[in-house]
Amino acid sequence: MAITQISLPLPVLPEGWSAPNDFKAIGTLSTPNQRNLEPVGPHFLAHARRKRHKRSFSEDERIQAQEHVKKVEDDDGDNISEPEDPLMLGRDAKDWKGQDHYAVLGLSKHRYRATDSQIKRAHRKKVLRHHPDKRAASGSSEDDSFFKCIQKAFEILTDPVKRRQYDSVDENANVDPPSKKAASKSPSAFYKLWGPVFESEARFSKIRPVPMLGNDKSSKDEVEEFYNFWFNFQSWRSFEYQDEDVPDDNENRDQKRHVERKNNNARKKKKTEDTARLRQLVDDCLAGDERIKKFRQEARAGKDKKRLDREAEEKRIADEAKKAKEEQERLLKEKEEAEKAEKAEGKKAKEAAKNAAKKNKRVLKGSVKDANYLLPEGEAAPAKRIDEVLGDVDAVMAKIDNEELASLAGKLGGLKLAEEVGGVWKEEVKRLEGQGKLKAGELKILGS
Repeated sequence: MAITQISLPLPVLPEGWSAPNDFKAIGTLSTPNQRNLEPVGPHFLAHARRKRHKRSFSEDERIQAQEHVKKVEDDDGDNISEPEDPLMLGRDAKDWKGQDHYAVLGLSKHRYRATDSQIKRAHRKKVLRHHPDKRAASGSSEDDSFFKCIQKAFEILTDPVKRRQYDSVDENANVDPPSKKAASKSPSAFYKLWGPVFESEARFSKIRPVPMLGNDKSSKDEVEEFYNFWFNFQSWRSFEYQDEDVPDDNENRDQKRHVERKNNNARKKKKTEDTARLRQLVDDCLAGDERIKKFRQEARAGKDKKRLDREAEEKRIADEAKKAKEEQERLLKEKEEAEKAEKAEGKKAKEAAKNAAKKNKRVLKGSVKDANYLLPEGEAAPAKRIDEVLGDVDAVMAKIDNEELASLAGKLGGLKLAEEVGGVWKEEVKRLEGQGKLKAGELKILGS
């Protein structure tokens, strides 16, 4: 490096200067020494960098900030680096309750396991990348909405109480239980798939340590301890984070109390639903646990025959009762169908008899009409005669049943002469009088 010598003589005293009256010299100037000065320090380096690259102050600051962000990202990339979702970058900061705070800070893989150090480092990294001043310097038109999301996530996750409330409802940290088919593919699949489920649920336990699922070599005591613990699981989980916001104003106290009651009821309901969900989860795991089946087989080795016999007897009795009930139902159904068919046939026969009776009555009335109302052929029947004959026919038909009606119609069928028709009617009237159904002289024409 070239050395530049600069002469720095002592300043010349102003003309007309004189020392104060009480001035006393306390020493003399030392002999001057020659020293070589080299330009060093951050400000000189910044000046040299700007001169070398021909940058302005603002341009150099922007480029330096970008390089600093990249350096921070490279330092933390192994622990807390993950791609940013474009949809997440466009979130509305007002909807902070609906955002995934861990995803906002890039801690999706850590979640409730994230340490305070990781949260602070992740926050620093996000701030360096999305600070409004950095964005403005880089010429980005992005607003500060996502930066507010970052600040809110940091506020929630660094407050122990708020973080616990958020972890209580963080569904993204849950591990879905496996299907029965997936868990039964192999002996190891059951423990491999169900183990993480209980490790995830264990974060809500009030009691520590939490017994884990184990493996196929776990003892009977260990397995029983596991299921006893989870069937009586004591969860600290709460749902305050999902509460409806309570009004802060003191004027509307009734509304405030109403919202608080509503939130309390909602928490209780969610707590009950979560308890039922966990109980069902444990039941499903128990149902597919081959160790339980093995222990039960070992425990009831000497009792199987008696139990099976009892179950077989109970099954036999149940089957017989079922068959008897089915037979009774079948017979009842057949009886009902038979009665229904009989009723239908009866109705049909009754209807047929009714139609036959109408037809026979028409035959009876037609017979006297065809016989010129029992007058000689060619003689016109007066209206009175017609009424009297038809009245006598109606009187006879009223005294006989359908069978007698059919018999009389059969006798009259095909007869046209007055003497023949009148003879049949006289025999019928005589028969009815003999049975006491008609009185002598009751009829005007047919009985004479």
